[in-house]
Amino acid sequence: MILILVALALLAAFAPDLLEWGRLPMDEAARREAPGRFTRLSGGVTHYRWFGRSRGPVAVCVHGLTTPSFVWEGVAEGLEEQGFRVLVYDLFGRGYSDRPADAQTADFFVTQLQDLLKDQGIDDDITLLGYSMGGAIATAFAARFPGRLRRLILLAPAGMQHDLGEVETVLRASPWVGRWLLHMFYPKQHRAGCEAERGLPTSVPGIVDLQLNEQRYRGFFDAVLSSLRNVLHGPLEAEHRTIDRADLPVLAIWGKDDTVIPIKAMGELARWNRTARHEVIEGAGHGVTYTHTPQVVAAIFEAVSDLD
Repeated sequence: MILILVALALLAAFAPDLLEWGRLPMDEAARREAPGRFTRLSGGVTHYRWFGRSRGPVAVCVHGLTTPSFVWEGVAEGLEEQGFRVLVYDLFGRGYSDRPADAQTADFFVTQLQDLLKDQGIDDDITLLGYSMGGAIATAFAARFPGRLRRLILLAPAGMQHDLGEVETVLRASPWVGRWLLHMFYPKQHRAGCEAERGLPTSVPGIVDLQLNEQRYRGFFDAVLSSLRNVLHGPLEAEHRTIDRADLPVLAIWGKDDTVIPIKAMGELARWNRTARHEVIEGAGHGVTYTHTPQVVAAIFEAVSDLD
């Protein structure tokens, strides 16, 4: 009986690793049907796509915590119609990009973006867009390199107030306990959150199934946990105040009914950057980027027109 109990305890203790071993690796076979292209950066292989003509102003889009670069398809097509060349890419740990074991800090993601821009021969005068966690990454990049950007556009951005529900408990837990809890319980929470959007309009066909497909691959959940503990841990007041002092134009787009990044976060950003422009989209939740794409693109077009 004691041996059985010990075996069960060991099985439970190593359950996250057993679950990970049962998932698919992100390798050449998984990437065979991927759209776009791949490049090897200092942190590993990064998957990217270009939209638009070979000439024109460049817009670079950074996605969020759990939804890879496909989240930008509708917005990218809208920006393409405005004459932009649009670059989207998968952050490490998501989509078709590699799953390095590095802590997913702001520096980690800023380096990936720097490397990709260099690899693609992109210098300055960039319009940088960030959605959700991508908003935190874009903010960190803009605070360090404001002279490289023409404007910063944030959609439901992290870095102010947020509500990740039960995930907050995981974030505060000890390293081992937190990982165990995330692997045991977060997949179900992630699935439920995705399924709740299945009936919503979207500019990305099949987005719910695309989101759920992330669960099939090794390293996705560990990447989520690392991001929660690092790049998403704490407000970005200093970065936003730096951007304000640099006179970099900022447009922030919010979903009126967003429960993840609540609309009251707009007030925090307004205090930190008094020149930032804000647009609130009625009826939109946290998926504003793909559920209310025409309104998002229209808000961007108006802001760009006014600035230019």
